[in-house]
Amino acid sequence: MKMVLSLVASPNLLLQLCISTLHHIIAKVFSTVRRWTAGDCMITNSPDRASDESNVQTTTPTSVNYHFTRKCNYKCGFCFHTAKTSFVLPLEEAERGLKLLKEAGMEKINFSGGEPFLHEKGEFLGKLVQYCKQDLRLPSVSIVSNGSMIKENWFRKYGDYLDILAISCDSFDEATNQMIGRAQGRKSHLDSLYKIRNWCQQYKVAFKINSVINTFNIDEDMTEDINQLNPVRWKVFQCLLIDGENAGETALREAERFVISDQQFQEFLERHSSVSCLVPESNEKMRNSYLILDEYMRFLDCREGRKDPSKSILDVGVKNAICFSGFDEKMFLKRGGKYLWSKADMKLDW
Repeated sequence: MKMVLSLVASPNLLLQLCISTLHHIIAKVFSTVRRWTAGDCMITNSPDRASDESNVQTTTPTSVNYHFTRKCNYKCGFCFHTAKTSFVLPLEEAERGLKLLKEAGMEKINFSGGEPFLHEKGEFLGKLVQYCKQDLRLPSVSIVSNGSMIKENWFRKYGDYLDILAISCDSFDEATNQMIGRAQGRKSHLDSLYKIRNWCQQYKVAFKINSVINTFNIDEDMTEDINQLNPVRWKVFQCLLIDGENAGETALREAERFVISDQQFQEFLERHSSVSCLVPESNEKMRNSYLILDEYMRFLDCREGRKDPSKSILDVGVKNAICFSGFDEKMFLKRGGKYLWSKADMKLDW
């Protein structure tokens, strides 16, 4: 009470107190801004970002997945990066962003979509691949594609600059691929797969297969076909739901009918345990262990079961944007995210 009366009786004292409080608030704001511009990240394994400055750390974008287009000629029912926009960055801007990533520590870039060979019939993709290998000198440049748009001439022109080409294939039964939506008309997805496997061998590109395990292929035994194709890696994913992409009211896909249980996924893995190149990825491993850039070069945070975008690295830089990626580096290493990914080091028998 005496303090209140004293302040009322002394306007100067009240003014000084207000000014002191204002100075404190301004100092806190400037401190936060300085940490932002320095690129400090509050990265934790929980959805809530850390408030304790002792937990501050920076994240190196060692391996980045750049989904530069969302457009696709397939209609896979479980797709979790759907064609919500047709936007693609101009080549010069994409290259500027890739250079920023290299300067921040990127060693591996993976181009995906959508279908990356769809835009400009693969020329845009080829120029990015060449730029990353020839100009940025990245140890590893890879692509994930459905394979339907790839021509041999692309390998002749750009094959030297590509380390790994992953082709998505969920079944070795054409009817199953049709039901999943991994098809364009009646064109054979498997014919494309085998043709590209031979081109990879001919043009010295490491060949990889990605498969999404779901209700339509859960009982399939792919051992014989995978061994025959002999990829350097066979990535086996558990079907994943992402709100706003393949689940929820605003989604372009409804993937709930494709979802399998953890137990079903484990049984599939056990059935294929003899396949030495198999690399399993459950929902737990996959959700937060990828650094994903969207078509605007924004990192996508999937910790809440949706894709929350950061600001673009083209606007705020890599260190500031990566703070909001939700990236779990420990899980990235645990799932084998860093491996022998340069074809120069693989010593493959071409």
